[in-house]
Amino acid sequence: MVETGDEYCEGPPTIEMNTPVSLKPKRFAVFVLTVLLACFFAAPADVEAAAKYRKSFFNSLEKRSKNMKPFKKWRAALARYSKELKRRKDQNCTSTRLNICDYNDWDKFLESLKGKGKWTQLRAVNARMNKAKYISDKANWGRKDYWATPGEFMSRFGDCEDYAIVKYLSLRILGFRESELRVVAVKDLNLKVGHAILMVIVKDKKKKKRYFVLDNQIKKVVEAKKIRHYQPVFSINKNFWWRHQAG
Repeated sequence: MVETGDEYCEGPPTIEMNTPVSLKPKRFAVFVLTVLLACFFAAPADVEAAAKYRKSFFNSLEKRSKNMKPFKKWRAALARYSKELKRRKDQNCTSTRLNICDYNDWDKFLESLKGKGKWTQLRAVNARMNKAKYISDKANWGRKDYWATPGEFMSRFGDCEDYAIVKYLSLRILGFRESELRVVAVKDLNLKVGHAILMVIVKDKKKKKRYFVLDNQIKKVVEAKKIRHYQPVFSINKNFWWRHQAG
């Protein structure tokens, strides 16, 4: 199973939301082929036998599976998070920009947002967590790929999926439903690298789904339809994961 790793996180450059560039370089072609083959051959069989593909964000089609066993790093991060909630140790601040050092600070921040509108909560969580310093898993943990808990992120920061995870769990605490949130592994067609974001799915007054992106590379919360340079590979929350293919 393909999981977001260093191939999905290549630093936090400033992103211009423009038309995807041509995909001519042989190196990128090999990268894309490798990712697609890994997804195809390593994914659980039940996702192929399940319901038909449905329309999804970033002009993709998605198919859902409840087989979470292949996502070991994701499940391990959630398990460590549950243990952290019980311990809740105080930690020293390493960043005055983020100014959230431990679970007590995180609680205070989230408490200040409770009762406010969803849009206000989305913008506040995205802006606050994006203040954290980007650090690759190799530099941080000595590993190619490591999915951090909120406690680990607050003490040591992290890379793209770590921003997405702490935002996901922040919004869960604020009352967003599991069905409204997904961590998404994407291919950045402009930079020709992998990346991870948080997708928030909400319904408007007409009960139509709207998709909003919380991204450590983009300062503001933006609607997914305004982004053209991301191609989703898979998305995941606590209960399900979804395989994506071009629509």
